[in-house]
Amino acid sequence: MNTTLQQDLPDENATAAFAAVLAGAVDGGAVIYLHGDLGAGKTSFARAFLQALGVGERVKSPTYSLVESYRLDARTAWHLDLYRIADPGELEWLGLDALADPAALVLVEWPERGTGALPAPDLLIDLAYAGTGRRARAAARSPRGELVLARVPLSG
Repeated sequence: MNTTLQQDLPDENATAAFAAVLAGAVDGGAVIYLHGDLGAGKTSFARAFLQALGVGERVKSPTYSLVESYRLDARTAWHLDLYRIADPGELEWLGLDALADPAALVLVEWPERGTGALPAPDLLIDLAYAGTGRRARAAARSPRGELVLARVPLSG
C-alpha cells in the first residue's frame, strides 16, 4: 500500500476540516491509527472525525476511560486512547473483541502501546508539528484504506 495524502493544518479549524474530508470518504468500517507527539492534535482530529460522521453527543477524550463508543446508524464507532497503557496485555479486560467487526469504525490514539491486541490498521494518520501549525500525513495500509484515500477529493 503506497497511497499517501499530506495536508498542512495551520490551525484547529483546518484540522477539523481535514478530519471531516476523511470521514466523508469512509464508507463502512475502518481502523485508523493516530500517531503524533503529545499535543499534536490526535484527539482534536478524532473528535472532528466523529462529529463529521454524525455523532451528536459530546465526543469525550478517552484518556482516562481508555475507550469511548458511539452509535452511528448501523455501526459503532470506537475511540481509544492508549497513552496510559504500559503493556498490550492490559487491554484484555476491556473486551475489545467488537473492534474486529468489519463494520466497526475504530480510531486509536497511541496504537503502538496496543501492539498485538488491536486489529490491523486501514489508515495511519501521522500528525506532526509544523511551525505554529501541524502537518497531517494519511497512509493507506490495506485495500480498504486505499479506497478511503481514493475517495478524498483533490484540493488545489
